[in-house]
Amino acid sequence: MADWADWNEDEYVQCLHDERRRFAWVMQRYGGLNATQAEAAAVQRHPFEASDASYRGLVFHDEAWHWAMLKIYGEGYWAQHPELVEPPAEYRALD
Repeated sequence: MADWADWNEDEYVQCLHDERRRFAWVMQRYGGLNATQAEAAAVQRHPFEASDASYRGLVFHDEAWHWAMLKIYGEGYWAQHPELVEPPAEYRALD
């Protein structure tokens, strides 16, 4: 993946779409949200940032799985739920 600071608009929008989709999937599967709630949570977690925004796309330094686990289980989820450190094959298949 190219450095997020060098992305063109299409690349940014595609990545944003993909990360929202993954985040929403996790929120439905593990967070107990319905589709509408999960999509709203994904937009809130990954809002569109204008092309001139400082550090635009920095949220992509960690994948949606991590952000969703933080939202559901909080800081240190990896210690309390070591089975959730890595996403399952179903999540990877979303790519």
